[in-house]
Amino acid sequence: MRGELLLTPAEMGRADALTIASGVSGERPMENAGYAVADVICARFSQGTRAVVLCGMGNNGGDGFVIARVLKQRGFIVRVALALPEGMTARDLKGDAGAAERTWRGETLPATPDLFDGATVIVDALYGAGLIRDVSGRDAELIAAVNAAGAEGARIYAVDLPSGIDGRTGEVRGAAIIADETVTFFRRKPGHLLLPGRTHCGRLRLAQIGIGPEVLAEIAPTAVANGPALWAEYWPSAAVDSHKYSRGAALVASGPLVSCGAARLAAEAALRIGAGIVTVAAPPDAVATVAAWRAAFVVRPVADMAALTELLGEPRLRAAVLGPGLGLGDDIWAAIRAALEGDMALVLDADAITQASRRRDEAFALIKAHKAGVVLTPHEGEFRRLFPDIGGSKLDRARAAAAQSSAVVLLKGPDTVIAHPDGRAAINENGTATLATAGSGDVLAGIIGGLLAAGRPAFEAASLAAWMHGEAGRIAGPGSIADEIAAALRDVLAKGCPETGED
Repeated sequence: MRGELLLTPAEMGRADALTIASGVSGERPMENAGYAVADVICARFSQGTRAVVLCGMGNNGGDGFVIARVLKQRGFIVRVALALPEGMTARDLKGDAGAAERTWRGETLPATPDLFDGATVIVDALYGAGLIRDVSGRDAELIAAVNAAGAEGARIYAVDLPSGIDGRTGEVRGAAIIADETVTFFRRKPGHLLLPGRTHCGRLRLAQIGIGPEVLAEIAPTAVANGPALWAEYWPSAAVDSHKYSRGAALVASGPLVSCGAARLAAEAALRIGAGIVTVAAPPDAVATVAAWRAAFVVRPVADMAALTELLGEPRLRAAVLGPGLGLGDDIWAAIRAALEGDMALVLDADAITQASRRRDEAFALIKAHKAGVVLTPHEGEFRRLFPDIGGSKLDRARAAAAQSSAVVLLKGPDTVIAHPDGRAAINENGTATLATAGSGDVLAGIIGGLLAAGRPAFEAASLAAWMHGEAGRIAGPGSIADEIAAALRDVLAKGCPETGED
């Protein structure tokens, strides 16, 4: 899969195992990881700094012992707070973690909440990314004490992932460290990007520790961070000899006057992103308002759903956006069904998702038989209505929904996930609070529609649209409304496609 690959904790474990099987000592990646974290700390703090390294019993704790040793060698005042199950001592540590502990020649104390008092630097090497249970009891108290010390000014460095965050889902498992910086290894994990995990990581750094990229071919990860390596070849562009129809014709279906703003925003976004011509199908009472909004719109009056159905059969149309402000009357489903029985790519958003949720079996059968790409763009409430039987993490839910519906599913939010029915998924990480405004989702639907009209594949179009939407929100800035997010797409395009970061 193209893009910046993300590894689940289990996949990272396979990467470690494959590396060791190739003849690399297990101690070597641990040493490299410890030095990588120590280097980050030493870039900010100098000799004489008081540091406490919180270590658990696994390999994350082994990394912590290496960090402690290196910091002590570089003149830091270091002590290790060791959190082990009752009845265990440091001598009971096994494998590479035990070997790392035996190289430590400093103060090791049983971990208690008071040990973090007065520390300038705290290193969290308690759990790491592989946590699969809720934190409770003494360890929850230790995490609370670390966070309290951070609130008092200590700088907290997490090894691999803040302890208490599930590396696969990003969920807080009972309690979790709030880090200022996190250093992870080889490849990022989904929990670094999914909320709330992302907000616990602080500044995230990636270090290479001697695991070769060749192991990725055997592991075959299916999740990526949404970025240019995934979609650079589909960045909007037009040949000098192109014309409006070669660039792509799209249709946006509008609701009545009181709700036509949603379709206007979607249509404007589709035009700005590069569709050559955008037709807005509007009920008679909304025609004048839609036409006055942008002279570039082609406005076609549709008196009823039969007229909209006929318009959806236009042979030049490549894509349609159905749903924003369209309405919830039962007669509307007939037009959506006709579109699904046609040949054009589709974005089903907002009211179209609600319509589909009322007749899920029929909708999914139509999507599966559809000849072109279909993108569903639910927010969490719409997702629950359309996929009431799907639970789990956001990544798991988006993947299951795509498989069940046969559509590309873009599950919206500050950590938007885009999933293909074949299991591929991308996690978006450039969303901003600016996007949390009425009409922003309509802009996103229009961007996808414009890219589909230009012939982009559905998964890449949805992923690119999510990134461009986030970038437009960043450029528009705080206080912006959806109209300004759509307008900021000009600046996104003017900056050009970012450089790729291939694995």
